Amino acid sequence: MEIVTYLNSIFWGWLVAGILLSCGIFYTLRLGFPQIRYFTKLIHNLQTASVNNKGVSAFGALCSAIGSEVGAGSLVGVATALASGGPGAIFWMWVTAILGMPIMFGEAVLAQLFRVKNADGTTYRGGPAYYISRGMNNKVLALLFSIAVIAGNGVVYCMIQSNSIVGSFSNVTTVPPLVLGSILVFLVGIVIFGGIKRLSTVASYIVPFMAFAYIILALIVLLTHIDFLWDMVTLIIDSAFGIQQAAGGVLGYSVQEAFRYGVARGLFSNDAGAGTTPSMHASANIRHPVNQGLSGMLGVFVTTIIVCSCTAFCILLSGQLGSGLTGIQLTQASFAASFGSLGYWIVAMAMFLFGYTTLLANMYYGEVNMRYIFKNNTQVVNVYRVFALCLILCGSVVPVVEMWELADLFGAFMVFFNVIGLFCLSKYVLFALKDYEKKRKNVPYPVWDYSADVVELYRKEKAEQNKNEK
Repeated sequence: MEIVTYLNSIFWGWLVAGILLSCGIFYTLRLGFPQIRYFTKLIHNLQTASVNNKGVSAFGALCSAIGSEVGAGSLVGVATALASGGPGAIFWMWVTAILGMPIMFGEAVLAQLFRVKNADGTTYRGGPAYYISRGMNNKVLALLFSIAVIAGNGVVYCMIQSNSIVGSFSNVTTVPPLVLGSILVFLVGIVIFGGIKRLSTVASYIVPFMAFAYIILALIVLLTHIDFLWDMVTLIIDSAFGIQQAAGGVLGYSVQEAFRYGVARGLFSNDAGAGTTPSMHASANIRHPVNQGLSGMLGVFVTTIIVCSCTAFCILLSGQLGSGLTGIQLTQASFAASFGSLGYWIVAMAMFLFGYTTLLANMYYGEVNMRYIFKNNTQVVNVYRVFALCLILCGSVVPVVEMWELADLFGAFMVFFNVIGLFCLSKYVLFALKDYEKKRKNVPYPVWDYSADVVELYRKEKAEQNKNEK
């Protein structure tokens, strides 16, 4: 594990963060600041994006994507970032989210452009392995990415999520972890064996409820500490740039620690650049790829800017930071400071719902990439499903503290492989965006020709442009 920690100190010190932020700046500039231009249309887009009731709707895919993002990262990850990087880490989480929105836009659009149809004829699968393989014709890079996702999301993240869920109940119940883990395995199993359609349906019911309820509870904490709100925001910004340390800050966090943990946990919370959620966005049956790109940006905003900020504000306003607690225990203690013993139950139930939807998504991401590697072999996929369920049970009873280091390591590899594809295939994202904007001048809801090959469409467009220029 020492070698993993050493590699993470290199990868997450500046390397991964620099790559992600550079990719975010690149997409922001190349696409003309889509997170600003289309911000007011993100909600309305959900109402008009879907084609019909067949397959997975835009709203269902978004809820499934948010369900994968709003998990341990929003409760445990934020607490870990604060405990390890200080208040300044939250600022860098915000930066990661703002620059992550156009990255997620690009990932979602590419996932739509290069997806493939499932055997049922109504649902789709896709993601970085598919757009790297089909768009770049680079099967080696696609294979490496798939292996990283299966090992990271399909193995490590599953254990982390189940451990966080069961651990959140340790302060509120005496039910043995094995029993809680068994219940979790059953609840995950009845959904994951139903495929992406059932997963999106379940997420459509759970995600809006859990996000809304959590935000309301966080607002109650904010309102009861409204006099300290400005001081808290000032502390976050000052700590992000070392001003607090220069003025004699008492917690002693460095700017590098704030940057590292802010970006790392920001990525873990919204997955922008990691290449996992594109698999969910590929499943949506919508009018135009850009519609799902807009949904992807909304998912990042909701996950990090809203939900993660709620957790961070509750921890900072509670006075529990610096108590020696970290992870889910820090989050629970922070809510308990405002709601008493009920606070432990609030976080436990939130962790269950958040972690449950994330587990479903993590298994699906592993499944999509297993299908890529093994040519859609159903038997292999079923073996993977059973294996992943065993890991969930194992994670519920075995300490997985060091698993966070492995999660960061595999997350780094996913970023490395995926970002190569994002840079090389950005021309197709821009091509789809221009098509959307051009059609919007004539029709309110642009439609993309999914029956055509995007590579051929792009070549014809370029050939036409060169002809006109001559």
